[in-house]
Amino acid sequence: MRIADEHAFVLHARPWRETSLLVDLLTERHGRVGAVARGVQGPRQQARRAALQAWQRIGLEAEARGELWTLRRWEALDTPPWLGGEAALAGFYVHELLLRLLPRQDAVPEVFARYALLREEIATSPPAGAMPLAWVLRRFERDLLDALGVGLDWGRGADGQPLDPAARYRIDPEQGPWRDPAHQRGSVRGSALLALAADRLPADGELAELRRALRGVIEHQLDGRPLRSWGLLAEVRRVLGDGPPPGR
Repeated sequence: MRIADEHAFVLHARPWRETSLLVDLLTERHGRVGAVARGVQGPRQQARRAALQAWQRIGLEAEARGELWTLRRWEALDTPPWLGGEAALAGFYVHELLLRLLPRQDAVPEVFARYALLREEIATSPPAGAMPLAWVLRRFERDLLDALGVGLDWGRGADGQPLDPAARYRIDPEQGPWRDPAHQRGSVRGSALLALAADRLPADGELAELRRALRGVIEHQLDGRPLRSWGLLAEVRRVLGDGPPPGR
């Protein structure tokens, strides 16, 4: 099947054989797909190869046979964000998350649109006036789960009652928040969950609680198989000492 006039974002690319690349794409009309780009190694192919770097938006034509596309033509449609430091680590996490959670060749238009927005947000964080990087990631995780049909109502408990901002809750990844009178480790303040539900930046100290809450839901969707990026970010925290890992 011939694929024409398709837009896509490059999630990951790696060498394949002597002259080619295997590329993971988030496409607008076909969801996540794997593709091979032939003949892109070598000094004369630098421009074509550069158009297949992570975060790049491209227009393409391809031949689809089975699960692996063959790219026939592609071109960069804009300049991808340059990410360094914490933002680069956050990008590695986002792309691994998409590769693990998104089914192949199953279009989810909301994810494509949300990734385009994330691409802008992550490039402008964390200068003054921009959203903190951790909040950018929490919002993306929330919206990704919603788009995949496995999100939770963060403003109501599993019993259907509105959350108490002063109470603490533990998160059931399928049912939602349950009130936790014992304040066990890993519980999260109701005010933090309400902020997430209202798309409002939480108070200081609550972003870390939201990270744990959302991670538990994501781990459930991954069937208990952790992301490699979680281990990398934990190692960064160990090396840096007492600070939390960037963005996570």
